[in-house]
Amino acid sequence: MRYRSQAVAYWYFAVALALFGLQIVFGLLSATKYLGPDPLLNLLPFDVTKVIHTNLLIVWVLTGFMGGTYWIIPEESRTELHSVKLAYAQLALWVVMGVATVIGYLFRYGAGTKLLEQPLASKIVIVIVMLMFLYNVFMTIRQSGRKATTTEWVLVIGLGMSAVLYLPALIPFQNYTVATFYRWWTVHLWVEGVWEMIQGSMLAYLLIRLSGADREVMEKWLYVIVGLVFISGVLGTAHHYYWVGVPHYWLTIGGFFSALEPAPLVAMAVFAYNAMRRSGLAHPNTLAIHWTIGSAVFTMFGAGLLGLAHTWPGVNKWTHGTLVTAMHGHAAFYGAYAMIVMAMISYTRPYLLSGQPQQGGPESSGSPLGYWAFWMQLAGMFGMTISFATAGIGQVYLERVLGLGFLETQLKIQVHFLMLLAAASLFAMGVFLFIWDFFRYRPRFEVTAEGGSPEPALAARST
Repeated sequence: MRYRSQAVAYWYFAVALALFGLQIVFGLLSATKYLGPDPLLNLLPFDVTKVIHTNLLIVWVLTGFMGGTYWIIPEESRTELHSVKLAYAQLALWVVMGVATVIGYLFRYGAGTKLLEQPLASKIVIVIVMLMFLYNVFMTIRQSGRKATTTEWVLVIGLGMSAVLYLPALIPFQNYTVATFYRWWTVHLWVEGVWEMIQGSMLAYLLIRLSGADREVMEKWLYVIVGLVFISGVLGTAHHYYWVGVPHYWLTIGGFFSALEPAPLVAMAVFAYNAMRRSGLAHPNTLAIHWTIGSAVFTMFGAGLLGLAHTWPGVNKWTHGTLVTAMHGHAAFYGAYAMIVMAMISYTRPYLLSGQPQQGGPESSGSPLGYWAFWMQLAGMFGMTISFATAGIGQVYLERVLGLGFLETQLKIQVHFLMLLAAASLFAMGVFLFIWDFFRYRPRFEVTAEGGSPEPALAARST
């Protein structure tokens, strides 16, 4: 690595992966509850395991974003972090908040707002942590005395807007329709708005280093992606408003801009493909290349294609609130956010872990375990997506066309949950292989000459 303070990223990645593993455990537990008698019904009912599963997803992805940012910002600004102590204090506070919140869920203590179930005390801590984080990042850029790169600014704006858009979650609403309306100001504008800016900036950073592509060209693409995200993503929020009692014109707005939402995702995939095609995959860290390109392509599939497949008003009328939503949600979150975090971890791994050759060495392309983890996760997630899709289509027909009750429908589509559990088990094996591959080496934290190259991919191509 180029700067000693980049070692902070290791601890954020370590916490993120530990939470990722815990999320998978609660996800598997939730899936098994569809298949028959539940011996844990009184101790861990489905509503509790699902809340923990979804909230752990948000927390570990944000932790990964913070770790990735603490790696990228010093390298882009060419200076040490403003305060390493503040970064560690922030992480400690974040972990304490996360543990306390999960324990609270076990005792049914939460706000009751889907995806924003954190109690008020936890939400206040989240805001404090984000302010500490943004202050540290901003001061690092400022102390460098250099003009910030486009990659830096898009990353910082994305993270800053994530903090701003969390503020509606702090406001209690008595009316359910009003609460649902403003909930999407956080949830949708995170996952289909500013988080895409974070993903895009990390993708640009990785492609510049992995492909040796021209920074100016990559950052022009980044402007295009950000522009498309704002045009389609902000007004595309309307596709969540169809059925919550808001005026009818939201159908037209939501339908039109939802159709545009795949545009930035397609642009992102083309952006990644063009960069790699020009380089000829010359960088030695091919595992990081797999995760980087995989993130762009799977985002286009899960968030773009599958999102469009069920958010059009005439379709969403039938699919809203069914397992079709789970199909889109799992594939989209995994491709866009889980994979880009694992791409950052795979790229930084040779710099951070002892026993790993430095970037550019003959063995730095990734371990066999790493490739097994990649392909098992990809196959498992694709299988889960198909299982959710077929179960959801059956659910729509049985419940909303034939008029069967929920429980009777569940009995008739149980075979799809057997398929789901099989695919999820394969995916879980891939996740735990990735986690084991990371933790089996001790952290190194050496500042080296190779890590100091501002564009390592260029050096790799010339050798």
